[in-house]
Amino acid sequence: METRTLEDWRALLEAEKTLDSGVYNKHDLLIVRGQGARVWDAEGNEYIDCVGGYGVANLGHSNPEVVEAVKRQAETLMAMPQTLPTPMRGEFYRTLTAILPPELNRVFPVNSGTEANEAALKFARAHTGRKKFVAAMRGFSGRTMGSLSVTWEPKYREPFLPLVEPVEFIPYNDVEALKRAVDEETAAVILEPVQGEGGVRPATPEFLRAAREITQEKGALLILDEIQTGMGRTGKRFAFEHFGIVPDILTLAKALGGGVPLGAAVMREEVARSMPKGGHGTTFGGNPLAMAAGVAAIRYLERTRLWERAAELGPWFMEKLKAIPSPKIREVRGMGLMVGLELKEKAAPYIARLEKEHRVLALQAGPTVIRFLPPLVIEKEDLERVVEAVRAVLAE
Repeated sequence: METRTLEDWRALLEAEKTLDSGVYNKHDLLIVRGQGARVWDAEGNEYIDCVGGYGVANLGHSNPEVVEAVKRQAETLMAMPQTLPTPMRGEFYRTLTAILPPELNRVFPVNSGTEANEAALKFARAHTGRKKFVAAMRGFSGRTMGSLSVTWEPKYREPFLPLVEPVEFIPYNDVEALKRAVDEETAAVILEPVQGEGGVRPATPEFLRAAREITQEKGALLILDEIQTGMGRTGKRFAFEHFGIVPDILTLAKALGGGVPLGAAVMREEVARSMPKGGHGTTFGGNPLAMAAGVAAIRYLERTRLWERAAELGPWFMEKLKAIPSPKIREVRGMGLMVGLELKEKAAPYIARLEKEHRVLALQAGPTVIRFLPPLVIEKEDLERVVEAVRAVLAE
């Protein structure tokens, strides 16, 4: 095994910072290893990871079953276009659709969440022959040009205008606004069951059920973006199960590959058949390596039923956060182990202190929200440490 000195690690950190494109604000620590819900930096410091790769590491870092599946597949076949079938692609399709409602029985595999949403938007236009999309304020669907068009945050959108039009944004959880927006020109409504980047805001049952009814009445499609909420995060396999509805297109990514880049747009058969041959494509989507990782990840999730762990630990964690006696806290909200702590002031300084003083990694979701997306394998004792760390930084 290759060994590196601390000076080697520091040189690589500097290389990343100086040679990177510069679009990210980089931390000063270099993460070199992860296992379960913990990661280690180059100096050997251990951190409780509540970033979880932005929701990728649901099964824990370097999940051994995913690692073994990737090793086996890498020794056999790594690249093959979708025009040439491979056993792992068929196995992935069969494994994924087996845990979904029978209506969602056609899969378009991609490499990331934004690609899954790009595909969904194109399939929606192909199926309906319409152009307009309806999305929610504070919603986030990705940063490529199509997905960015249905992402609300102006700071992401405005530098790249004009985008795909027409798109109408409505207040999240506003049923009347949704009724007014969806018309005979609407191709699809795209919504997150829980808004992640928008501040960890769960949908109301009334809103998502109305979205299902209204789109059916108007001949539009309902796209549910479960890129962050899928694979057990919210206390169900998929968040739409909380609401008793089934979308026309479901977009997945992040945790779907157990740490390997993998996304998918899963849809009804009649939607899939609307896309002309060659109307969409992807070189790496559906590659055997990602397919093997996806099969292993789904099987691990199913055997361990990690969504039940999220359903148990999430409410407990939120109650512990709510019990912190700090006037700086405005609200604690979430679903399962997708948790947001909204402050009455900027969150960034507190996130930085959690990292530097308590070795807890957390995310920002909007200017005032601390977002927690720990691996679903996290121990309760680690979450207790997180609560105490939050209590400490808010007390000063």
